[in-house]
Amino acid sequence: MDLLKGKTGLVLGVANHRSLAWHIAGACSRAGARVILTYQNDRLGENVRELTKGLQDAMTFPCDVTDDDDLAALAQFVGENAPKLDFLVHSLAWARREELEGEFLTTSREGYREAHDVSVYSLVALARLARPFLRAGGGGSVLALTFHGSQRVFPGYNVMGTAKASLEAAVRYLAHDLGPDNIRVNALSPGPVRTLAASGVKGLVRMLDLYRQRAPLRRAPDPAEIADAALFLLSHLGRGVTGEILYVDGGYHLTAV
Repeated sequence: MDLLKGKTGLVLGVANHRSLAWHIAGACSRAGARVILTYQNDRLGENVRELTKGLQDAMTFPCDVTDDDDLAALAQFVGENAPKLDFLVHSLAWARREELEGEFLTTSREGYREAHDVSVYSLVALARLARPFLRAGGGGSVLALTFHGSQRVFPGYNVMGTAKASLEAAVRYLAHDLGPDNIRVNALSPGPVRTLAASGVKGLVRMLDLYRQRAPLRRAPDPAEIADAALFLLSHLGRGVTGEILYVDGGYHLTAV
């Protein structure tokens, strides 16, 4: 399968082999793309560099998306190593653990700000960074990852629910702004998956059980299914789709009881 042959993409959010960003990066590489993976710090960088040994021509670069100097350095790195980009994958989300416990009502001002800075504003900043590189390639695709907690209450998801709702709104506004450049912006909304980020959500096991009981397909999604959906939106197969939230959750979002 050569859906992305000759393409170059920037993927943010790989922490370890369980990360959805890693599954997507692997699928893109197998489809012929060269990927640039970022990592937040040296501890995660060791994991990412080890993982990329299995990807052809992959590159890695440190980037804390809350630091404008790091974002500028990333832009310079991309410009020196990839004169154009064809896609950007944003798989970044974070909130303080204490903000994911108890009532949403107790969310702190700083906890709310941090969650939205990392999980939402970073998409805006990265789309702005990637725009000239995507333009250089004649357009491309930007993909974010969200969750149905943006639309329905999942106890324990708390501030991340509001962050994901904001992220989905950002997808629509960015799709409007970048459409004239032939740059598409979409999001995937998968069901719960056991990742490092999800481990901080109290009640994850119960979520998985509910998906097995109530989703039309009677299961939560497999990471490979999520990666395949990402390939659709990142490749020419999704060339007419922008501003959309594509659910990959076995149909759980359709259910009312």
